Amino acid sequence: MKIRAATSDDLAAIAAIQGASPEASQWDPAGYLDYDCLVAVKDHDHVAGFLVSRQTTPGEREILNIAVELSERRRGVGRRLIAVELERAGSQWFLEVRESNVAAINLYKACGFREAGRRNSYYHNPPEPGIVMKLIS
Repeated sequence: MKIRAATSDDLAAIAAIQGASPEASQWDPAGYLDYDCLVAVKDHDHVAGFLVSRQTTPGEREILNIAVELSERRRGVGRRLIAVELERAGSQWFLEVRESNVAAINLYKACGFREAGRRNSYYHNPPEPGIVMKLIS
């Protein structure tokens, strides 16, 4: 598996993965190229997952969205995307996750994130709290 920066050629695959992942944020994939967007590529050209992040302030970054193709889940794709993203030096890391997304919460915990707060009514469709997580190194 190769992790690389996303290009406009990847947007259809990103949209398909996101569309099949209702637990992920459902934003316009074309906007992801305005941020730092990584894709996990298998078999030379098959996009198996993506991760979008941004710098919020100097020394602080936020993971905005991550999703993995259904057939590739629990095979290390998400963990690898996060590991490559966390290689960015000198940053504190944050993310928000749906309270009901237990699989994602467990993945983030395995990658070193811990709960740092809660945002009531953060998510819509369905409405639910967001759990704020911070990387603890």
